[in-house]
Amino acid sequence: MMIGEGTKLYSILFWKCAKCHKGDMFRTRNAYSFSNIDKMHERCPNCNENFFPEPGFYYGAMYVSYALSIALSVSVFVAMNVLWRFDIIYYLVANALALLVAFPWMFRTSRAMWLNFFVHFNPNAEQRSAGGSPLSKER
Repeated sequence: MMIGEGTKLYSILFWKCAKCHKGDMFRTRNAYSFSNIDKMHERCPNCNENFFPEPGFYYGAMYVSYALSIALSVSVFVAMNVLWRFDIIYYLVANALALLVAFPWMFRTSRAMWLNFFVHFNPNAEQRSAGGSPLSKER
């Protein structure tokens, strides 16, 4: 399966922890719960991966969000151009509506993508966190 657990695509599309692919990144699954749209766990509930490795970490996700917005805008333009001839004002209205509706999904997905750029999947992450820090066993 292409979007199976253990793939980056799975972690990104389902907003799961980039390390274990089991814990949720966000406190709620509903991206359209506007009071909770940006509420993330500090750490993965499953493997204890830090979702905020440094201050301002997710500023880079704005670039990912920008790329997703451009892709959506181009898609709306192509769809409108293929379906019917249109005036530019119709495109601007349709594009604004599409971006407004897709914003919560793009916000969360861009954060998941950004985290996946830097954190890699480890199928043993769950067992490692259950036993404590690897350094604590050596002392």
